[in-house]
Amino acid sequence: MKTIILSGYSPRNKEWAEDVKKNLDLEHPVLVHEWEHWKGGAMSVKRELERIIQEAGSEDLNIIAKSVGTRVAMQFILRKTNKVEKIILCGIPTVSGENAELFRRALENFPSKNIAVFQNEKDPFATYGEVKEFMDKVNPEIVVVKKPASSHDYPYFPDFSSFLK
Repeated sequence: MKTIILSGYSPRNKEWAEDVKKNLDLEHPVLVHEWEHWKGGAMSVKRELERIIQEAGSEDLNIIAKSVGTRVAMQFILRKTNKVEKIILCGIPTVSGENAELFRRALENFPSKNIAVFQNEKDPFATYGEVKEFMDKVNPEIVVVKKPASSHDYPYFPDFSSFLK
């Protein structure tokens, strides 16, 4: 078992991902995926998925994804290269119909009890209300946890640890 962290697009999300890794209380390895564009390349979902597959190896996985990482996580799940045990999504940034269809396809056969969504009440990219409505279209059984913040920061390490245990 491994947990892989797929953070947001901005290079400052690397610090968030490292904080998540440092503060998780798990008894298995935790990996931080570093986006290629952080080192000067361009963002290519196809190349990122290939790199994530390599990093994951053949082990079962948990995924913690934030912002753009949530969309990449859905693409990864659709590839069915690893058995994904649990998924934490936080800061879902867009609630478009296209995004809902991607999430629905990726999660349609995934046990809803193994998915946790954390969304800040007034996240500047998408509010809790917008994400709750969005996830109800994807699968109304998936729990969306409202956090009392107005930022795109997700420092909920104890919540992450207890969900993944």
